[in-house]
Amino acid sequence: MTKQTCPFYFSHVGGSGLLLLALLLALSPARPAAQLPGEGLFTIARVKYEGGGDWYSDPTSLPNLLQGLNERTNIRAADQEARVEILDEELFEYPFLYMTGHGVMRFSDAEVQRLRYHLIHGGFLWVDDNYGLDQYFRREIRKVFPEAELRELPFDHPIFHGPYSFPKGLPKIHEHDGEPPKGFGIHYDGKLVVFYTYSTDIGDGLEDGSVHNDPAEKREKALRMAINIVSYALSH
Repeated sequence: MTKQTCPFYFSHVGGSGLLLLALLLALSPARPAAQLPGEGLFTIARVKYEGGGDWYSDPTSLPNLLQGLNERTNIRAADQEARVEILDEELFEYPFLYMTGHGVMRFSDAEVQRLRYHLIHGGFLWVDDNYGLDQYFRREIRKVFPEAELRELPFDHPIFHGPYSFPKGLPKIHEHDGEPPKGFGIHYDGKLVVFYTYSTDIGDGLEDGSVHNDPAEKREKALRMAINIVSYALSH
């Protein structure tokens, strides 16, 4: 993806090489989004990670989410997700990163430093546990933010209330062990930079209906919650 095809293109400025956010879209349903000449399309970057986990799982989930963003919000989204490795040069072109999977996740020292740099300079990471990722993600994200903890977000957090309201927090999509769904976050300098959805499988609910045979009600809840996550990330 190039500067012309991503509305959140990051650029290096000055000797420090800090990353700056170049543009924010208007997200309020009551207000039309700004249409700028040459403005491109937003997309979500699925992160390919090492360790053996299936980073590629739920392949229809992100295209369906992007379609939902186009149909229900003022975000102009691409048809397909991007796929990127943490050490890829183009990582910084994607402000919204997504990780999922069932198994082992492992970051190299270089990946730890680069992911941290991206997230503290404007990036946002949504990790959706596809059942089995939890222990590995917690281990790896602790390397990225050793000074911060994953903390459960309260039900009154804005991520649960716009544009759709979830007064009891995350919806439960798949049962697994029967634990209640929980949304955890990591903040840096007061800003939410990592959002972790646990014991719910939002990604499964975003997939085509024929994949998991989820009822329409659950798929609708998954889509609404995912739209909330993207909308929050792009407006805060």
